[in-house]
Amino acid sequence: FPISLLSFAICIFFFFFTIRITRLRSFNSLDTKRNLPPQPWKLPLVGHIHHLLGGPPHHALKKICWKIMKTHDITFANRPKLLSVDIIAYNYIDIAFSPYGDYWRQMRKICVLELLSAKKVQSFRSIREQESWNLVKSLAMQRSNTVNLSSMIFMLISTIISRVAVGSRCKDQEMLLALVQDAIRISGGFDVYDLFPSITLLPLITGTRNQMLKIRKKLDEIFDSIILDHQERRLNRNSNHESEDLVDVLVRLKEEGDLQFPLAFDNIKAIILDMFAAGSDTSSVTLEWAMSELIKNPRVMKKAQNELRQALKGRTMIHEQDIQELNYLKLVIKETLRLHPPVPMLLPRECRESCEIGGYYIPVKTKVLINAWMIGRDPNYWIDPESFLPERFTDNSVNMIGTDFEYFPFGAGRRMCPGMALGLANVELPLAMLLYHFDWELPNGAKSEDLDMFESFGATLKRKNNLLLVSHPYNANH
Repeated sequence: FPISLLSFAICIFFFFFTIRITRLRSFNSLDTKRNLPPQPWKLPLVGHIHHLLGGPPHHALKKICWKIMKTHDITFANRPKLLSVDIIAYNYIDIAFSPYGDYWRQMRKICVLELLSAKKVQSFRSIREQESWNLVKSLAMQRSNTVNLSSMIFMLISTIISRVAVGSRCKDQEMLLALVQDAIRISGGFDVYDLFPSITLLPLITGTRNQMLKIRKKLDEIFDSIILDHQERRLNRNSNHESEDLVDVLVRLKEEGDLQFPLAFDNIKAIILDMFAAGSDTSSVTLEWAMSELIKNPRVMKKAQNELRQALKGRTMIHEQDIQELNYLKLVIKETLRLHPPVPMLLPRECRESCEIGGYYIPVKTKVLINAWMIGRDPNYWIDPESFLPERFTDNSVNMIGTDFEYFPFGAGRRMCPGMALGLANVELPLAMLLYHFDWELPNGAKSEDLDMFESFGATLKRKNNLLLVSHPYNANH
């Protein structure tokens, strides 16, 4: 019986696959009459997928897409339909993947003015200071022992995001983080259904849909509990916008009912998921890569530590206002984002209407991946691009807000990441504390050049192997 079922599934797959290929050939006959962009050689059936073998896809995809993000930004302001997003992100009603239009504009406005404004990010300062200090205390207890800094950094950032989003350490935080990581892992890969969406049986054959539906069901239960808890708390206390966490803000907006598109539970859940998925992973991998590069480059490590220890001499607790003028620390973060953009190929875009770029015809619904990783290492724009040199940004007008072609770790244009300020705040203070309070080395007497810098490709650009280090507490009074 199992063999017969498998044979039947394979026959069904190839039946629909044949229909799909026939339709594609008819469309291709029309495309040959237009000047389409040049493409690498392809194989029958699999097309160009083989060009992604042998290395992470962000190493292989080298299209330069500045015109897409700037000149034709509104044309490419859509997101493509993806199976994982359809299920896990509540049918595209989040901020990151919602289609371009009035709903997206409303949610973007809420995000920029209510959730992630400069004032709101500043209001969470005490949370960042408390949790960063907890990390310092935890590391101090492990003095001269090997620690898994990757794991500790991830838990730090996740706890900060949890407190920012829901006002406390979520009681189901471990399960929630595990589910979010599963969702990121699934959505960050290349799903065969997204390559052949007309073959509707594919998700059933591969089991992908069921896997994602299980994740969605568990997320629903946790998010329902969080929202109901916030509604009850809101009834039992006076409204104070200054002390609101992000879910408080969303519940308030839902109850006020002044929006063109009213917020329902699913809208709030989708935004909470965005906050955990984008907030925890991107900041933690940036902090992890910053420490990796500093270990790999002792000269830069020493220079950054000297700046901190001279400016904050004798301090025990570091506050955010203490590090605002530490320029070299900011250059270190800037250089880290150049070499290791947290999302190496920015979230995919889709062409809303046909257009022409560089003399080439771009058909409607063309999907585009913008390779921030490759552009950040392009020798046409950067001197010695593979080297970690924070000094390259000294007296350099290049910024992070997406106005410079050669550097856009948070994207550019209408779809630029609205959480940049929160993400940077979650990196700066923890990095300052790690460098100020500890001296660092590799375990077992290994030298800095021995540290591997292998990447693990996914929706975010993580280290392939955890960063294992030995921390030695620094005496600030000497």
